[in-house]
Amino acid sequence: MKGFSNGLTHFVQEPIQYNWMLGDEETRMNEWIGETVHLRFLGEKQCIVCGRKVNKLYQNGYCYPCVTTLAETDLCIVKPHECHFALGTCRDESFAATHCMIPHYVYLAVSSQVKVGLTRKHREWTRWIDQGAVKSMLIAELPTRLLAGQFEMEVAKELPDKTDWRKLIQGISADVNLEQVATEVRERLPEEWKRYLLSDMTVNDFVYPIGSDVTPKARSLSLEKQEIESVLLGIRGQYLLFEEGGVNVKKHAGMLLEATLATS
Repeated sequence: MKGFSNGLTHFVQEPIQYNWMLGDEETRMNEWIGETVHLRFLGEKQCIVCGRKVNKLYQNGYCYPCVTTLAETDLCIVKPHECHFALGTCRDESFAATHCMIPHYVYLAVSSQVKVGLTRKHREWTRWIDQGAVKSMLIAELPTRLLAGQFEMEVAKELPDKTDWRKLIQGISADVNLEQVATEVRERLPEEWKRYLLSDMTVNDFVYPIGSDVTPKARSLSLEKQEIESVLLGIRGQYLLFEEGGVNVKKHAGMLLEATLATS
């Protein structure tokens, strides 16, 4: 298959089911696990929003004009506590109305280690799987992205808010009792934040399609720098896992790629 890439899509099953759309062809990637896969970059890039052909892409697939003008690429997307809508400086108020001024969850998840994060309500499953989480739990619901970001920052005083991608590629996850961590977080919270806590402390578990005992090297592979022809060991998060390392499909968004089985 060949086409301009975007991220992997997935379905919550055991194990997680992954699809990859390139051009007009969508492939069930779980079926490629254990096969020798050939991946290569064909030299073209285009913006995932406007379709402009460019030499350089930003933030996983945007051209420079889009990355500097769209609300979805503003700094407050990765730093929600710095939301500036109230200052009247939002890049797109209609985007804010549908993406920021709506309920958000703050959650705990275990990918490489336990971390805190946030996501729009109803997008939590996509978020957890994209991050390669093996366990997750919702801990709070807040009415806006700004408040969720401020809540997250409060929890992040004690817990990390980042995933170690090297450990994710190698399948290394901390063995933690998420319910116990959540209880400790709740006890430490300042009183003004406790009204947003959820009573349900259900732990969600995720199993990823890993078809080999071989541990990938802790390397993030770029198809812009090298072609890959290797056995696909498995998939976790947005990473296709090979012995040589992991290919982050989302980071190759907007690039013209070809993906084939070596036998085809």
